[in-house]
Amino acid sequence: MSAPHPQALDYPFVRAFAAGRFCAVAGYQIIAVSVGWQLYERTGQAWALGLVGLFEVAPVLLLMMAAGATADRVPRRFIGMAAHGLLALAAAGLALASSQSAPVWVVYALVVVVGIGRAFAAPAVNTILPQLLPPAVFANLNAWVASTGQLAAIAGPAIGGVIIAVTGGATAAFAAAALAELSFVLLLTRVPAAPAARLGRPRGGIFDGLSFVARQPVFLAAISLDLLAVLFGGAVALLPIFARDILHAGPTGLGWLRAAPAAGALTMALVTTQLSAWERPGRVLLIAVAGFGAAMVGFGLSRSLLFSLCCLFLAGVCDNISVVIRQTLEQVITPDHLRGRVAAVKTLFVSMSNEIGAFESGATAAIFGPVASVVGGGLITVGLVGVVRWGWPVLSRLGPLHTLRPIEENASL
Repeated sequence: MSAPHPQALDYPFVRAFAAGRFCAVAGYQIIAVSVGWQLYERTGQAWALGLVGLFEVAPVLLLMMAAGATADRVPRRFIGMAAHGLLALAAAGLALASSQSAPVWVVYALVVVVGIGRAFAAPAVNTILPQLLPPAVFANLNAWVASTGQLAAIAGPAIGGVIIAVTGGATAAFAAAALAELSFVLLLTRVPAAPAARLGRPRGGIFDGLSFVARQPVFLAAISLDLLAVLFGGAVALLPIFARDILHAGPTGLGWLRAAPAAGALTMALVTTQLSAWERPGRVLLIAVAGFGAAMVGFGLSRSLLFSLCCLFLAGVCDNISVVIRQTLEQVITPDHLRGRVAAVKTLFVSMSNEIGAFESGATAAIFGPVASVVGGGLITVGLVGVVRWGWPVLSRLGPLHTLRPIEENASL
């Protein structure tokens, strides 16, 4: 066993950040579960659920590169506060739209606003702490931040589902989400406002992050694997259908289904805080993604709420392993002056997989049915692991992440 890992929570501002992240993630999850339930209740169409992902990802695709460049030129804490303030306004707008039974297009318009807020929040918020902490703490930091985020991902859907069930509508749930986002804004004031580009004046253009990632085959392989796995293997957008029509679990059951992957991820994140560094993290990543695909096949075939929850729990375990490895890899190889732009590229990949994956799930469910959509996607995910392993053999040979250092090949930019 190696020496005890440095503990990120020894830093008071990390604890404030983690608490704020809990609020922010819980707020977003409440928005997601409430929008999904409300739209399916009003339309009864799988297409309506798929369109949520499409409308949310559109501003991400358009704005993410500019958002990453902004995060390398403006103090990241300030950007995070503004972005989550916008998310709070969007949640308040959804509460008003719900209370007034506004047309469906109004809901989709506010979903676009949510996408704008997330586009600017992701590259800024995800790169605040690496500016303030030594690299030796990064892996432990990512495990703890993932733990609080996943705890929120458990609580958020459950809270949203319970509020909907108790009140009979989504208005109060959206209001709770607005308060949660505002809480993160307040807690960010306790995090030091590190200057933009700690290593000097930001260099290069908005696409330098993309160029950097394109030249790093290991990182490109890791985020490509995540994109493809969630694009085909994700089933979150279809959970309202499974909850109501297949498992007959109602809105409360939907909340628990949404929370199950987060419960698995939280469990694994807490375990990770106590583990030594992976000797072959690339191989671990490949195994985890294959496990994710297998778990989704099991979920798609299940007709038992308990077994479905177990499958989603396992999917969350595998997903957390992937998240911690990818996040730590990104932080240790990226120079600080590029972190915002590289984070934007990573977030773009994640958003493409999550939101476009939601559209893909809704579309295939509308054509082939929800069960075929989920089972087929899980099988494709397992197959893609072999493709990535063959296409990027360097991933399997990756050594311990803590031995890597920032790559300054773009220092001349």
